[in-house]
Amino acid sequence: MNRNVFVIPVIIIVLATALSSIFIVDEREKALVLRFGQIQQVKETPGLGFKLPLIEEVVRYDDRILSLDTPAIEVTPSDDRRLVVDAFARYRIADLVQFRQAVGVGGINSAADRLERILNPQIRAVLGLAGVTSSTILSVERADLAIRIRNSSQARAAALGLEIVDVRLKQTNLPETNLDATFARMRAEREREAADEIARGEEAAQRVRAQADRTVVELVSESQKEADITRGEADAERNRIFAEAFGRDPEFFEFYRSLAAYERALQGSNSTMVITPDSEFFEFLKGDGLEN
Repeated sequence: MNRNVFVIPVIIIVLATALSSIFIVDEREKALVLRFGQIQQVKETPGLGFKLPLIEEVVRYDDRILSLDTPAIEVTPSDDRRLVVDAFARYRIADLVQFRQAVGVGGINSAADRLERILNPQIRAVLGLAGVTSSTILSVERADLAIRIRNSSQARAAALGLEIVDVRLKQTNLPETNLDATFARMRAEREREAADEIARGEEAAQRVRAQADRTVVELVSESQKEADITRGEADAERNRIFAEAFGRDPEFFEFYRSLAAYERALQGSNSTMVITPDSEFFEFLKGDGLEN
């Protein structure tokens, strides 16, 4: 009975000691075994690991690709048009020992702060190079600029035991102080383009109206010419007929002309003429019947 009292606690202690000397690393992480803060083991493959209980500790780090969003910063391209840009980076821990020595107990949070201080100056430096304008940053060439930012930051990140997998520019905006001026300039440019379009439209309208007026004048002149020709031919034909009739019977022609004169002179129901009785105007109305 007394022996069991001592054996059971010993077994429990041995089992607890054995269990505390075993640790498991999964495929998403890496681990360091530290003894009084000094690195004793590097465990980069998943599986079981062993350490001295109570003396050594296991520190785990994420082995996946991590993300970092940089704050918006103001840059000045070569065309002196200021822009506000922000970026994001993808990185991973490439050298676990170097990473631990560089950031100490700060871990991922400390590494992210230091990586941000590396990326921001490189973003300003690359986007401020000669030949890099605001149009370049806003075009498809921004992908090449992002690669240059990544490459120029890679050596400094390696000193932290990090590998920068990718860098991308997210947003590119104008500073708030420049927005009003930019919008005013854009508005003035659009108004100028609108005025140019209106002027070109008025010019085209004037050409169309002038062409239409010219066509009208030409048509009227041609019609007038044809009418005058037709009228002249009709007058000639009329005169020919009159001349032919006069040649056949001059007395009848003279009688017909007198009747036409009577018709024009004696219009209406209350016409009055004052004329001498022996006037030649009523020569064809004189006769026995008139005298009676």
